[in-house]
Amino acid sequence: MMRKKNWLNMARTAVAATALGLSLSAMAYEPANKVECIAPADPGGGWDFTCRSVGKLLSELDYVPGNVQTLNMAGAGGGVAFAHTVSKRDGDENVIVAASTATTTRLAQGQFPGMNADMVNWVGALGADYGVIAVGQDSPYQNLNDLMDALKSDPRSVKFAGGSANGGWDHLKVLIAARAAGVQNLPRIPYLSLNNGGEAMTMVVGGHVDAFTGDISEVKGFMESGDLRVLAVLSEQRLPGEFADIPTAREQGIDAVGPNWRGFYMPADISPEAKQWWIKHLDDLYASDEWKSVMRSNGLMPFHKTGPEFESFVKQQINDISQLSKEIGLTR
Repeated sequence: MMRKKNWLNMARTAVAATALGLSLSAMAYEPANKVECIAPADPGGGWDFTCRSVGKLLSELDYVPGNVQTLNMAGAGGGVAFAHTVSKRDGDENVIVAASTATTTRLAQGQFPGMNADMVNWVGALGADYGVIAVGQDSPYQNLNDLMDALKSDPRSVKFAGGSANGGWDHLKVLIAARAAGVQNLPRIPYLSLNNGGEAMTMVVGGHVDAFTGDISEVKGFMESGDLRVLAVLSEQRLPGEFADIPTAREQGIDAVGPNWRGFYMPADISPEAKQWWIKHLDDLYASDEWKSVMRSNGLMPFHKTGPEFESFVKQQINDISQLSKEIGLTR
């Protein structure tokens, strides 16, 4: 009888231990003291802006302990950071990587060799940063049609600079606008690829190239200083607030729209709990008054998708850009 009781006690203990283990494994994820945001470019561009502005609020709203460290990792139009995330950060639940339409463009064109969208977790987007075409203050081009007329006469007459790689989203925006304006021989339009938007704008201001292609959040400082004039914003309608005076390409008779969403991906093989934590807190951050203020002051327009909806959107966008790139002649 004693042996039977001992056996039952042992069995109960084992069941309790198993239940405790399951309970512990299901405990909610909480971020570690060290959270990193990888910006796939040097300081001064859109990805850097995404990391620093979101990281600041994650800390200020007490979503994460301590500060979020921005780690700048430039190279290959985001490819260095993507490869690093895939090969070095597998399972790291305390790192987020800034992404945008520039990221999906590179994936769509096969510019990250041996890698694809399924190798990371797409967690969310927190706004859209619309494309712009800008020139130096003393440029002879007074509006977008002036610039496009020059390209129609000679596609090589206007040199552009942007923060994406050749064939990347900044480059693609110029080609979308030029195609809509009726410019021929689109691949002949010169484009200088630099590591970030800040560097590209400096080249324009210095007179080394004729025009900048990038996003509204990048040009704010150069607009305020008077160094750049924005010829057009590639949005459906004029942006609000301090950007309201900038004409759209559409109102100048050129049907070109170029939204650049701002969001994040994470490494593969993170736990469902961690992924859900990041999705929830990106939702909360997007709904906060603090983030609405950041959006207003930086020209970001409403655009919010997280979780499975965001993953589906990313994959559809990659497919769409792939088709567009073939159409324009960037890829085969």
